[in-house]
Amino acid sequence: MRGILGLAAIAAALFSAVLTGSAIAQSDPRYIQFQPSATKGALYRPDAGPTSHVAFLAIHRTSNFMNMIGNRELASRGFIVLGMNPRSDNNEAIVNFENVALDIRQGVEFLKKQPGVRKVVLIGFSGGGPATSFYQAVAEKGVAYCQGVGKLTQCPDTLKDLPKADGLFLLDAHPGNTINALRSLNPAVLDENDPSKIDPALDPFSPENGFNPNGHSTYAPEFLDRYFKAQAVRMNKLIDKAHAMRSDVAAGRGNTVDDAPFIVFRNRARLMDISMSVHPGTVRPQKLIRDDGSVAVEQVRSVRVAQVQNARQDRTLENGTLFLTLRSFLSANAIRAKDSMIDIDWCSSNNSTPCAVQQINVPLLIAAMGAHYFIADNEIHYDLAASKDKDYIIIEGAVHGQTGCEPCSKVTGKSYGNATKNLYDYVAAWARAGRLD
Repeated sequence: MRGILGLAAIAAALFSAVLTGSAIAQSDPRYIQFQPSATKGALYRPDAGPTSHVAFLAIHRTSNFMNMIGNRELASRGFIVLGMNPRSDNNEAIVNFENVALDIRQGVEFLKKQPGVRKVVLIGFSGGGPATSFYQAVAEKGVAYCQGVGKLTQCPDTLKDLPKADGLFLLDAHPGNTINALRSLNPAVLDENDPSKIDPALDPFSPENGFNPNGHSTYAPEFLDRYFKAQAVRMNKLIDKAHAMRSDVAAGRGNTVDDAPFIVFRNRARLMDISMSVHPGTVRPQKLIRDDGSVAVEQVRSVRVAQVQNARQDRTLENGTLFLTLRSFLSANAIRAKDSMIDIDWCSSNNSTPCAVQQINVPLLIAAMGAHYFIADNEIHYDLAASKDKDYIIIEGAVHGQTGCEPCSKVTGKSYGNATKNLYDYVAAWARAGRLD
């Protein structure tokens, strides 16, 4: 018995370490086990004071959101929050994207059974954006949304009658892992079996094409046009290759009978990482929450710094290569396009925030981080969203992780120390404004 208690104490200590001391101090989260066993969560409650009837659920396609920064921030403001890990936690190769909705359903049903909870808001942070918006689109429109001609993969009928969430918070959501993958492909690759063979005229890391190894790169419009079209060409060829391999597997001509490995090299060439000439900010004036908490309405430009290390990482196994299967590629990393920026078939994939938001009618809050590169994408999400009650804000100087950008401060001379507070003060006010009563 003493040994069992000792093991339990060790397990509790390890769990506390994962959640970090600050998270424990904020809300003392409770571990929740779902099925399949890879699906789990941490339930955060306010330490003291009144608790809102609105609860939040944060989940991603593969990431651990049991300690997402928003969990403790919202709990400290009086909300119950469930941070979840999906069944494909930390393993892109086993992703069957449509099935993530089954995990979200468990989270929604669990929260709606909690005493005092009457409304549930989904948090779509980063890759959680396409996951939660997909769930809500299916919940509102049925499986017809995620099935049919033109879809690279079909959702299962087990997604019928999903319980609807009552609101959606897209938190620096990207347009889809599919679209990220499309825009990250190095289109200079000439041979998928030998990625060292490249077309110099399309090499994004060549100074002759505009690359700056010491800061932001500037590319000519003509190069950008060729580059984005060539990315789409490469993606479409990869899709065709995957379809052919899937046919071989189905016909018994593969090495396996259910799925097959699918590897994509040179996948760290997203120009938004290294150039402000690509998606620099909003097209129109939008709400910007300044670091002092004031709100300005203006055309917002990102203050992000260039990620020049991409030039090296693009050639690596660890950061520049996708280790997938046919299923995980087609369901979560592939999308049809003619141009990776302006001519994408949004609804050819179910992993697509711009497709899903067109079917969603619940109240919608969209927040973009002012030191990241999703500002323009989230403006697109806002414009396409069917919700009549929708809001779009940008947090000045915030990085993707929802904290202030210190490297950006060195460039702009401004402080962004209030980024996290400003973001979650706004979210809390949005949730309490009566729209979720």
